[in-house]
Amino acid sequence: MVVVAVLALLTVWTGVVQAHDELRPEPPTITVSATGSLAFAPDQVFVTFGIDTAARSLADAQRQNNAVMTRVMDRLRDQNIEKERIQTSSFTVSPQYKPPPKRSSDTSPAQPEIIGYLMSNTVMVDVRNLEKIGRVIEDVLAAGVNHFQGLHWVLRDEQPARLTALKSAAARAHEKAAALSETLGVKLVRVLSVNEGGHVVRPAPHMARSMMAMDAGGGESPISPGEMKVEATVTLVYEIAPN
Repeated sequence: MVVVAVLALLTVWTGVVQAHDELRPEPPTITVSATGSLAFAPDQVFVTFGIDTAARSLADAQRQNNAVMTRVMDRLRDQNIEKERIQTSSFTVSPQYKPPPKRSSDTSPAQPEIIGYLMSNTVMVDVRNLEKIGRVIEDVLAAGVNHFQGLHWVLRDEQPARLTALKSAAARAHEKAAALSETLGVKLVRVLSVNEGGHVVRPAPHMARSMMAMDAGGGESPISPGEMKVEATVTLVYEIAPN
């Protein structure tokens, strides 16, 4: 009987505590957000280009494609770019069909006739010496590359930049909260929640000049990496109390 009574008392007490918690009003809060932004020069770029070859037979299309790719690899090796930094990002083979003849409504459609094959090989090259970008593009185009997709600028190690931007955003958010509390005549009691986010603003892709312009002897393309912005946003929720 004693045990039952104790359990009953504990149940009643738990219910009282829960009811008290439910009746306790939420503390007043203020919410502030701030962004930290830093500019950095890219120190690495990925160059993406492609080789399209067409022939009547699949073997001829492959042979032509391999020949161009061999010349490209030789040019890249001359620029001291290791094969480990050269990656095939896509490889496709597409049959080419003869246009269907005109037919009247009472004739059945003819079977599609394959008249050749198109082989497309897209390659991405990691260039770490930014002074070589223009020369790399000129060399691969001269080797037989017939479409150039652009450049993707990066920082090799973005983490230090992200952490610096995050610290800046957190400091600015705290400064805003302190200014608000002073103006409103309240004090900051504690931080109830923190949310953070961020992103990297990269330079716009650079598109190569056309093959016609290259054949005109325009010389090496001047390419500027510009700058990247690493941004971070911090949102703080503070509990406040009267001064």
